[in-house]
Amino acid sequence: MRLFTSKCLATIMQFTESKRLFAKAQQIIPGGVNSPVRAFKSVQSEPVFITRAKGSKLYDVDGNCFIDYIGSWGPMILGHAEERVLHDVETALQSGTSFGTPTGGEVELADAICEAVSGVEMVRLVNSGSEASMAVMRLARGYSGREKIVKFEGCYHGSVDSLLIKTGSGATTLGIPNSPGVPASFTQHTLMAPFNDLNAVIELTETYPDEIAAVMVEPVAGNMGMIPPIH
Repeated sequence: MRLFTSKCLATIMQFTESKRLFAKAQQIIPGGVNSPVRAFKSVQSEPVFITRAKGSKLYDVDGNCFIDYIGSWGPMILGHAEERVLHDVETALQSGTSFGTPTGGEVELADAICEAVSGVEMVRLVNSGSEASMAVMRLARGYSGREKIVKFEGCYHGSVDSLLIKTGSGATTLGIPNSPGVPASFTQHTLMAPFNDLNAVIELTETYPDEIAAVMVEPVAGNMGMIPPIH
């Protein structure tokens, strides 16, 4: 089905400029992309280079239009180039781009998150999911005095070495369960459980009753397809 889709797209759309850019990118960027998932290998195709976006639509360098079901992996939940967002970003830029010091806006945003999300009492703002994963593991281990982390097959938590086990993307594009370049010693405290298998989690907690610091999960996994939780 994936190959069929790629061939169909090639017959109704032209990707001449995207192909040219990808060929050039491969000479100066490892793999031609700055994130493995953007390589399009899992759908047996080559990446499409986007030049602009508006609302729910993406437009590539060849003039093709696509409905965006990814939303930049989350941040574009309000749509691309949303007028209120553009206005507030432009207003903020007038005061500067980066200060390297605390700002009032950080406090305002953290307070808004605490108000909006039930159970959240404090917020640490970071730049990426990888940073968030590293911070939460360090916090859990420091508080509990334990070392092991439970994660689920097919779930991705950023480019954290100890969590790059059966993340979904490696098995899809390379045919291997783990990411190359991660020493075995880095993952010795990572415990695996099948997604949507509560009994497997219970078994792990019974096997390591005093060693598990945290259980990490993507509520809706991305790398292994849209598989909703059943528990």
